[in-house]
Order: sequence, then C-alpha cells, then structure tokens
Amino acid sequence: MSAYVIAESLHIDSPDMAEYRRRAQASIALHGGAYLVRGALPDPLEGQWAEGNRMVIIEFPSMARAKAWYSSPEYAQARAARSEPYERRMLFVDGL
Repeated sequence: MSAYVIAESLHIDSPDMAEYRRRAQASIALHGGAYLVRGALPDPLEGQWAEGNRMVIIEFPSMARAKAWYSSPEYAQARAARSEPYERRMLFVDGL
C-alpha cells in the first residue's frame, strides 16, 4: 500500500536550502519515492494557512519505505545542509 509524506514549511530561497532540496530529492528517489506536489502555494478554502508556506507531497511504495527514507543517512545529509532555523510540519499517512 502506498504511503505519503505531507510537509508544510516556509519557503526559504538560500544556497543552503537549494542544497537541501537537491540532496532531499536524490534521497527520495533512492528510496523509491516520487514528488506528487513540490513547493506549491495552496489555495485554502477552509481554515488558515500561514502566508508563504509551501506544501510538498511525496508518494512512497509503502510506509516502511517512507520511514526508511526519513531515517536514512542520505536524508540526514540533506537535513545537515540547512544552516538556517527551519520549522515545518511533516505527516506520514497510509494510502488506501
């Protein structure tokens, strides 16, 4: 069963965030994931959405693969590339 990683974060345009994005993309592909939505500005119909926050949705073949990606050395290297404080929300959910 597919699993999805849904993330919300403030878009930061800096060299270290560009490096994070590059490394994160490579780590996601290595673990069988694919972006469904990347860096989109949502159009909220209900509720509040923080101004400037972007959304990412990544599909993995399974929850085990998604969690393996998140705890992988490759993704740890991507996270280490960020020097700025970086706050986001990230959810892991099973598909149907």
